Amino acid sequence: MYNTLLVETDARGVATVTLNRPEKRNAMSGEMIAELTACAATLGADGGVRAVVLRGAGALFCAGGDLNWMRAQIDADGATRGREAGKLAAMLGAWNALPKPVIGRIEGAAFGGGVGLACVCDVAIAATDAKFGLTETKLGLIPATIGPYVIARMGEGNARRVFMSSRVFGAEEARDLGVVARVSDDLDAAVEAEITPYLACAPGAVAEAKALALHLGGAPGQAEVAHSIQALVTRWESDESREGIAAFFDKRKAAWIAQ
Repeated sequence: MYNTLLVETDARGVATVTLNRPEKRNAMSGEMIAELTACAATLGADGGVRAVVLRGAGALFCAGGDLNWMRAQIDADGATRGREAGKLAAMLGAWNALPKPVIGRIEGAAFGGGVGLACVCDVAIAATDAKFGLTETKLGLIPATIGPYVIARMGEGNARRVFMSSRVFGAEEARDLGVVARVSDDLDAAVEAEITPYLACAPGAVAEAKALALHLGGAPGQAEVAHSIQALVTRWESDESREGIAAFFDKRKAAWIAQ
């Protein structure tokens, strides 16, 4: 059914969605973005699904956006850039609003868009040695479409500690910042501890309680999402983004780094 995801649902109704591009560090390509959007819709409409676990194949959760996909947007026309940024924003919105509890299982690393995915989970649990980073500015890009969800999860003050610097930080700091709820050296047990209480709850009540929390908490609205889409499109058009992506593929330092 999917080329970039594995989806398995057990007898209890717990669906495990695995980002399945381990050879690309589970980076999000255009195809994966589309499949994640479709998957959220399918799981949301499936009355047999009680909870969802989001994880990565192999030893890493998600390295962010696929750089070939990003380079394609830099080379595309404005209309195409807008459509692709909109698809990314729609995927994040679909997972944020999915009417099931979503538990993120974070091991290895979550960079860029991977942090965004962690922030649209209801609860994210990290391995003790997991690493995190909003690494876009190293490439001349910005954490744009993930921004509304990162800010909602961290708060502005916490986000400004890591939003612009591309600094890599550990699991304990990710917990302090609010990206993850807890850190564990036994992820399977920690994830199971999050799942179990939901299986004793009325599924409809869980869905409505989540929707209420999003409403009362001021979930990112259309204006914020539209602004983030335009910010990403504008940044894709910049000379810095061209230089940053080119430097990465050329395996050289970008022009703004002291040579």
